[in-house]
Amino acid sequence: MIKTIRNIFSIRDLRRRILITLGLLVVSRIGYHILIPGVNASLIQQMEVEGWIQFLGMITGGALDDCSIMGLGVMPYISASIIFTMLVKIVPSLEQLAKEGASGYRKIQQYERYATVGICLIQASFVAAWLCSVKIKNQMLVPEGGFGFRVFAVASITAGTMFLVWLGEQITEFGIGNGISLLIMNGIVARMPYQYAEFITNIKTAIKEGRNPASEITQLVVYILIFFAVVAFVVLITQGQRRIPVQQQKQARGRRIYGGMRYYLPLRVNQGGVMPIIFAQAILMIPTAMLAAIPGLGFIREYLRFGTFWYVFLYVILIVFFEYFWTALTFNPAEMSKNLREHGNFIPGIRPGRKTAEVLEYILNRIALAGGTFIAFIALFPEMVSSLTGVEYAVATFLGGTGILIVVGVTLEFVQRVESQLLAREYEGFMKKPIRGR
Repeated sequence: MIKTIRNIFSIRDLRRRILITLGLLVVSRIGYHILIPGVNASLIQQMEVEGWIQFLGMITGGALDDCSIMGLGVMPYISASIIFTMLVKIVPSLEQLAKEGASGYRKIQQYERYATVGICLIQASFVAAWLCSVKIKNQMLVPEGGFGFRVFAVASITAGTMFLVWLGEQITEFGIGNGISLLIMNGIVARMPYQYAEFITNIKTAIKEGRNPASEITQLVVYILIFFAVVAFVVLITQGQRRIPVQQQKQARGRRIYGGMRYYLPLRVNQGGVMPIIFAQAILMIPTAMLAAIPGLGFIREYLRFGTFWYVFLYVILIVFFEYFWTALTFNPAEMSKNLREHGNFIPGIRPGRKTAEVLEYILNRIALAGGTFIAFIALFPEMVSSLTGVEYAVATFLGGTGILIVVGVTLEFVQRVESQLLAREYEGFMKKPIRGR
C-alpha cells in the first residue's frame, strides 16, 4: 500500500489531478459555512430538523439545517440527471441526440443545467418559506422574512448549487473521478465526526460521574466493528456480478480462421445502485406531507409514520419495485440480444434472437430480486441497529441507507480510476493480482 501511494505521487499528471480534486473539495466545504443572508445565526445551533429536510442532508451532504447557501447540495442536478436519463429512453429526439456521441451528450448536459436551475428555484422557494416559518424560543429564525429575504434566499441557494455543479464539472475534467459523486460523498463523510462525537461525549460523562466507562467504550467498539462489516458486505454486493458466457463465431478468411473467442457479459447484482432507496423515500414523504395539511386525516398519517409496520412494509415494496424499474430502464434485453447477433456473438446453447432476449430477461429479473432484497436490508439496517442498541437513528444512519451506498460506490470508482492510471503507466495497482471468480 505504501509503495502504491508513493507511485501515485511520483507520476506528475496523476499527482496534479489528485491535488486538484482535493483542493476543489476543500473549496466546496468552505462554501457550506456561508450562511443565507438575513438568518439569525445565533439560533441555528438550537434548530432541530426532521422529515424531508433531514432526508436531503443525509443523501446529499447538504446543510439546510445550518442555513447554508449550499444547503441543497447537488440534489437539483441529480434530479435533473435522473429526469433526462428517463426521457432519453422515452423521447425520440433525445434518444437520437444520445446516439450522436460526444456532441449529443454535451447538448443533453446543457439541457440538464437549465433544468437544474429551474428545479433549484422551486426547491429554494420552499426552503425560504420554511425558514420564515421556523420559530425557536419565541424568536423567529428570520427576523424580517418578507419578499426581499425570499428573493435573496432563492438567489443565494441557486447560486450555491450551481457553483457546486461547476466545481463538480471541473473535478471531472481536470481532477480524477466523477466530480458530482465526489461532492456528495464529501458532504456525507464530513458529517461522520459529529456522529462519533456522541460516543466520546458519553465516555467523558461517565468518567466525570465516577462511573466505569466500559459499557460506553464497548458500544463504540461494537459500532466501529459493525461499520467495517457493513462496508465489506456492501463492497462485496456492489462488485458482485452474474457473468454470462458469450461465444464469438468463427470466420474463415482464406486459410486463416478468425474469432471463436469466449468472453463474459457481466450483469451487476445491484443494477439500480442507490436510486431505488431515493425514489422510495421520496414517494413515502409525499403522502405524509399532504396528509399533514388536510384536517381530519391525521390518523392515516400515524400509520405511515417512520418506523411503523406499514411504513416498513411499503418501504420494502417500493424499493424492490424501483429496483426492477431502474434495471429495466438501464438494460434492454431485446436490444442486447440484437447487438450480440449483429456482431456474430451468441450465448452457448441459446438460439440467437428472441430466445436470447427471453433468457437475458429471466436472468435479469432474478438478479433484480436479489439486488432489491439487498438494498432493502441495507436501508432498514440503521433502524434495526437503533432499536436494538439504543443508539440515535441519526448516528445509526452511517451503518446503512443511502449514505453508505453512496460512499462505498464513489470510493470504489475513485480507486478504480487511480488504479487504471497506474496500470497504464506500468505501475502496480492496489492489488497485485486481479480477483478471479466463477
